[in-house]
Amino acid sequence: MSVSPPVAPAPAPTDRPQEAIESVLGTDGHDRTPKIAIRDLSVYYGSFRAIREISLDIRSNAVTAIIGPSGCGKSTMLRTLNRMTDLVPKARVTGEARLDGENILDPRIDVVEIRRRIGMVFQRPNPFPMSIYDNVAYGPRLYGARGRSLDEIVERTLRGAALWDEVHNKLRQSALSLSGGQQQRLCIARAMAVEPDVILMDEPASAIDPVGTLRIEELIGQLRAHYTIVIVTHNMQQASRVSDRTAFLTMGEDRAGYLVETGPTVQIFTNPKNQLTEDYVSGRFG
Repeated sequence: MSVSPPVAPAPAPTDRPQEAIESVLGTDGHDRTPKIAIRDLSVYYGSFRAIREISLDIRSNAVTAIIGPSGCGKSTMLRTLNRMTDLVPKARVTGEARLDGENILDPRIDVVEIRRRIGMVFQRPNPFPMSIYDNVAYGPRLYGARGRSLDEIVERTLRGAALWDEVHNKLRQSALSLSGGQQQRLCIARAMAVEPDVILMDEPASAIDPVGTLRIEELIGQLRAHYTIVIVTHNMQQASRVSDRTAFLTMGEDRAGYLVETGPTVQIFTNPKNQLTEDYVSGRFG
């Protein structure tokens, strides 16, 4: 006589819906150890709590999109991972964010090294007012070239950012002479030049034209093989095109952002587990 397997008990209800921490091995047998493991992350600006108790795994060599309505803390979370909240008066961070097991929010850690390992690309292109060459070489000069010549680093990085063919004959010209889309790819190259583990992108294509946006999206697709990428975007189509996984944040009544749901991008956009997620991705609010 066959015996039916026991049925697992239903999870306990919660007023703060979040996906349970996923197993180390996925159904395909691939390693699911997170590159960054965020646990119970809250950020305060004075008495105001901007994000509350977020727990999220960022997987290696994948693109994770962070979506949600304006003001829910998406950019705050990215800036916290880069330790930019250290520069904000009265900002306070609780919880952990472990990069390869090391808590990067520990006040005793070397912040300069963290910013080398976790690069940041902002919404508006912000090349330095110097040459194209010097923009890319800036980081290696600051952190060390790691046995390579600056010329080698500049060429290799600009090729990696799909920009070399467009600028190789004008490297000594001002970076400000480039188009908006080229400037943003240069900023990505500048982040890549110090060989980071993770690249954070805060709406990297929102300030450039559709052609430039397409080039940025194509570049993100190429970079996932070498970097762990986290991208904040308000563009649902962009999130669905470029990301492997998506995390949806929204705000509670206290205006603090919290994580509603995270999972494979296809699932989030076609079969989300939470009604709030379905309402947002279908355009019912946000």
